[in-house]
Amino acid sequence: MQNEIENIVFSRFVNQPIPFEFISIDELYKRCKESNYDLSIPHRIEFNALIIIFEGKSKHFIDFKEEILSPGVILPLTKDQVHSFSKKLTVKGYIISFEERFITQNTSEKNLFHFLHIYHTPSILIGEENLENLLPFLSSLEKLHQDSNINLKSEVVNSAFMTLLFQIKRLSIYQHKTFESQRFKDFIKYKQLITEHYNETHNAKDYALKLSISYKYLNDICKEISRKTAKSFLDSWLLLEIKRNLSEYKYTSQEIAFKMGFNEPSNFIRFFKKFTGSTPTQFQDELKKSSSVRD
Repeated sequence: MQNEIENIVFSRFVNQPIPFEFISIDELYKRCKESNYDLSIPHRIEFNALIIIFEGKSKHFIDFKEEILSPGVILPLTKDQVHSFSKKLTVKGYIISFEERFITQNTSEKNLFHFLHIYHTPSILIGEENLENLLPFLSSLEKLHQDSNINLKSEVVNSAFMTLLFQIKRLSIYQHKTFESQRFKDFIKYKQLITEHYNETHNAKDYALKLSISYKYLNDICKEISRKTAKSFLDSWLLLEIKRNLSEYKYTSQEIAFKMGFNEPSNFIRFFKKFTGSTPTQFQDELKKSSSVRD
């Protein structure tokens, strides 16, 4: 069994003039089979993606949680997540993959706000009966993607993709709560700062200072958007990133402890056990067992 998780970069199975790819799930499995790559082995992606299911049923594992794939389910996948597909191809649909800069460099602030809204949602259910409403948008995006004319191609594809995202948001059965723009932006900034400074401080108040906002305000927006306090959100992010590092089997617990900003390995183990009830080593053993069962 392969233990070490591969970091999949966008160009691993893609050769496109722009950092965007539109393919069927069937085509993805074919490409991976030709490359002798097993999609059922957990891997960390270095790009964003969108999985849209039209037929069949399967399971998808994202950051150690199981998601059920069925018609009308849409999964936004974000950079640095650890995930894996089922070994057998039992669903039909599409996968749209793109590098983050494809959105951030070509999108207005208003559209970026909507994009972040969608990608802050673990999964989206639009209902099987609404899938046909997506077909014109998917067909248009596919044709633009396959167009050999590269003049302004990035901008045109970006616009078509954002239109698809707007339609998905409209059709969502579970209406996404609309957050006040500035508060949502500040929450995203907080999340981004954590990814940049987690090895320096685990104190939520330090991030409030970096954002030039009060700790009370930071706490309020975290409760509103994530349903967690600022401290709880920070701890949950740290725990998830620790799990991702442990699942890669590249580093010792001591190396991960220092990488994650813990002064002492004992503090790292205590933190992990507090939230999981197990030690880092025990967590890795359980991952191996669960992976063997799926194989």
